[in-house]
Order: sequence, then structure tokens, then C-alpha cells
Amino acid sequence: MSGTRVILVRHAEPDEQVRNRVYGRLDVELSERGATHAQEIADALASEPITCVYSSPFRRALATADPLAQALALETVVVDALRELDFGELEGLTIDEAVARYPAEAGWMNAPATARFPGGESVAALRARVLVAVRELASRHADEVVAVFAHSVPIRTILADALGMSPDALFRFDLGYGGLSVVEWFGDTPFVRVVNAVRL
Repeated sequence: MSGTRVILVRHAEPDEQVRNRVYGRLDVELSERGATHAQEIADALASEPITCVYSSPFRRALATADPLAQALALETVVVDALRELDFGELEGLTIDEAVARYPAEAGWMNAPATARFPGGESVAALRARVLVAVRELASRHADEVVAVFAHSVPIRTILADALGMSPDALFRFDLGYGGLSVVEWFGDTPFVRVVNAVRL
């Protein structure tokens, strides 16, 4: 029995301007290290039988996806629903500023399922859009391999759902920049093969 193999890739290291800051909707480029890392990811995945490359619309995800798409002579397909969580009024603040001004919201990783950000988005809303999107991709590419370039919270959401974990458990596993995870869908049933690998 064959299924849809989805390779989930967190974007590479972002521009230094967001180091130690809250950034979700902030649309920053990759750092110099991130650009190098994106090429390393492309080299690592170029031998996979990938038929389509999908990406969040944000530049850091697109810049991570493009070297692989170019290597495979494919166009990167943008899926808006794969964008990162919108942190609203916390966007752009340093971590210390966010904790001082929004102490309740700043502790959101302890119980993300009910987290909501003023002027931004709730984790529940992100979960709804991301899970619909990834299931549609899996259904569209039966018996194929696709690569999906996105962000920490969307990928964590996909993995937690596939593992049957509570949405409050999003931060119980590591997901580094450029981390590779693999989920295979057999019909509506997901099977997690890999989480946060450097290479497949």
C-alpha cells in the first residue's frame, strides 16, 4: 500500500534583525548562514522523487524552497495557509519587551491550544487553516512525494496532529531551522516517519 509522502521543511536561519525578537508575520529574508543552509537542504533532497514544491508566502520560506525547486526544475507553489502564526501586537518586540508588556501572551508556549494574540491570530485558527491545507495537498498528490516549506508552528501543528498529540504539546519536540520531518498519508491516516532530521 502506497501513500502520499510529505517532506516538511522548516525555513533556514532568518535575517539577524529578528534574532531574539517575536516574528511571525514579519516578512524577513534569510541570513547569510540561512542562504547557505537552504542550498545544503536542496543538495540533501535533490535525489528524492519530489513532484511538487510548496511554500509559505513568506520570503524566508520561499528562499529556503527555491534552491530545491531550481535543482528539480520545478516552480515553487505558494500556499497562503502555510504562513506562520500572526503574533499581532507582539510582532517585532524583543523577547524581554514581549514578556514585560504582554506577560500572559508571552507564556503561550506552555498552553498553546488556547493562545490568542491581540491584533493577531489564535493558535486554534492557525491549526484549522494548516490542517485543511496539508490534507488537501496529501489528497492531491496520491502516491507521490512533495516538499512543503513552512514555519515552526505550522509544522509542529501538522506533526502533533499526525501523532495524535494534544495541541498543547506543540513544544514537546525540537524543530530546528532547516529541520526535515516526514509524514505519509494513507487515505486520511497519517504516519510519521521522521521528525527534525538534518538529512533523510
